Order: sequence, then C-alpha cells, then structure tokens
Amino acid sequence: MVGSVNKVILVGNVGKDPEIRNTQSGDRVATFPLATSERWKDKVTGERKEKTEWHRIVIFDDRLVEVIEKFVHKGSKIYVEGQLQTRKWSDQSGQEKYTTEVVLQRFRGELTLLDTRGGGDNHNTFQNQNQEMTSGMGEFSRHKTLPSHDTMDDDIPF
Repeated sequence: MVGSVNKVILVGNVGKDPEIRNTQSGDRVATFPLATSERWKDKVTGERKEKTEWHRIVIFDDRLVEVIEKFVHKGSKIYVEGQLQTRKWSDQSGQEKYTTEVVLQRFRGELTLLDTRGGGDNHNTFQNQNQEMTSGMGEFSRHKTLPSHDTMDDDIPF
C-alpha cells in the first residue's frame, strides 16, 4: 500500500454536555467526551463484566458545531467518524503533556445522531465531507440509489 489511513469510527454516548468555544480566528469548536463500552460474561464466574473507554471528540466544522449545539447533550447516542490526532501542550507548571483526540476537521468526518425521537427510527446524518445533510441509515444515506439486483454478480467467489 502506498499511503496510510487515519480514520476513527466510534458509536457511543456523550459523557457531558458539549463545550462550545471560539478560536482566536473566530471559528467555533465543539469538544465533549464520548463513552464506548463493551460487555461480556466471564466464562469462569458467569458474572457480567463491562469496560468503558472514554474518547475526547473535537469538532472544528462550523456547521457540525451548530448541530452539536442544538441536538447533542449528555447521554446522546451518536456515531462519529474522524481522525486520530495527538497534540502536545504545557500545563501550568510548564510540564509537557500529550492528549489524543478524535478530530472532525472541516470537510472531513461525519456525525450521525442515533437517538430516536418521537418513537421513530430515523437517524440524522450530518456530513462535513461535502456539506450536505441527509436523513437515513448510516452509509446508505449518502447514496441516492442502491445497486439494482440485475447489476449484482450472482457468482459467489467461495
């Protein structure tokens, strides 16, 4: 492979209300923690176990920040697609610290609200990749039509 890929996909619950701030250049930024959990049953004890990971989400796209501000709150279930970035900063005592974040830059990334409102099962997908907003289910919401049955190859390679 010639290049490399930096793509993170997470589905989880927002840990606290998003914080919206302005950068020095006037751009808006949203930040919030996102929890992802895995559950399993211990084979030896039969006890149910759970492990939760916390991820820091940072959104630099003004349009997605507007969606976050209006619709995302503590406990909201969302799908995010972004890039993993690690940045270095200094604390008050001058000690260097590192933070790893999932970042949604302008024109890259995706945010889907997975909470069902009003008993419906529609999801709202907000993409900053091509600045369009659609309703539907995940990946299929980006495409106008699905391939017809006639165009699918019937031969199975295995």
